[in-house]
Amino acid sequence: MKYAFSTLGLPGTPLARSAALAAGHGYQGLELRAHPEEPLHPQSPPGDRAAGLRTLNRAGVRVLGVAGYAKVAAPGGDEPVLGELRSLVRLAADLEAPFVRVFPGGVGLPGAQADGNAVRRLREAAPYAERNGVRILLETHDSHRTAAAAARVLDAVGHPGAGALWDVLHTWLGGEGPDESRRRLGPHLGYVQVKDVASADDLTPVGLGAGVLPLAGAVAAAPADGWLCWEYERRWYPEVPELTGPRLIRGREHLEELVAHAGQAE
Repeated sequence: MKYAFSTLGLPGTPLARSAALAAGHGYQGLELRAHPEEPLHPQSPPGDRAAGLRTLNRAGVRVLGVAGYAKVAAPGGDEPVLGELRSLVRLAADLEAPFVRVFPGGVGLPGAQADGNAVRRLREAAPYAERNGVRILLETHDSHRTAAAAARVLDAVGHPGAGALWDVLHTWLGGEGPDESRRRLGPHLGYVQVKDVASADDLTPVGLGAGVLPLAGAVAAAPADGWLCWEYERRWYPEVPELTGPRLIRGREHLEELVAHAGQAE
């Protein structure tokens, strides 16, 4: 198993600092939040992208995914969404990242319409992503929070350039157990995003293992040769403790214990 963490836990932090934290505390990758307030985003010039890649390479850390904010199921015209997808794919390709994260964003639409929007746009964008060595991952989130809902879209897309990002929080909130989520996602799964929260009514992030999410089941259901990415959402909860080196070590060690236990149970 390989480990990454999201820069959502380090809002506005210089890339060199994030890379050093990853390299120094046992993480092989970073999930980069692709927002204009962050060091790298779709509007970043080529020079900044090249410098960022050099920084990551020097640290021995790779970009697992570019976490974009495109909403593929949202209402409106296709071209703005497709343009956003293409820009995210180009950023990922420039950073040698295998994945781009996108949201569904179809809340408030009839289910068939939201599905149709997502299928049409992903079907259009997936070949472009594949040509650039990137896979667009639909996160289990908002209007499609369960693996069943995401898989319904991806089955219809039917292209290897599109897949799924399993956010364990949202499938749990949607009433799916880890085994069911993994079964539904099947070959669509790109990687697993882990986190922990205080309760279903209080989504304040806590350290891995200190909350209520079924992390042991999710880790047991994750591919043994895949990635686990810790998303500690400090950007939205600035009152929680900073993502420091000791906290990163504790989180990784907890995941390693879960992975080891899952291996012994096989």
